[in-house]
Amino acid sequence: MVVVNIVVSVIVIIILQLLGMVIFSWMTPFKDMEELKKGNTAVGIALGGKFLGTAIILGVAAYTNTSIWFLAMWFAVGYVCLIAVYWIFELVTPGFKISEQLQKGNTAVAVLLSMVFVGMAFAISSLIV
Repeated sequence: MVVVNIVVSVIVIIILQLLGMVIFSWMTPFKDMEELKKGNTAVGIALGGKFLGTAIILGVAAYTNTSIWFLAMWFAVGYVCLIAVYWIFELVTPGFKISEQLQKGNTAVAVLLSMVFVGMAFAISSLIV
């Protein structure tokens, strides 16, 4: 029974992680995978930060909850917070649009955005019970 629970949990975590990445890709006006195929390092860094931030929240939600439903609920709460962080970051950088800078290959913006996602994921995940 324990093995079944672990397998189901892993499958749910993979599905939620993929769903999170699909939603993030919908938020950008360009196609993330096309930019990666072109070798756009900035998009790769930003996408990696989104992936890691999402994984941190998922990991803490899985660690602190024995129910798949609570894991999914806390992931949803944390994920909405990460989306809000992206839009707040966009607001506090009025001199440029983040998505345009990423598409241009601006790695400085990508690294900063990636660290914002990772840092906020740690902060947000500390609120998960």
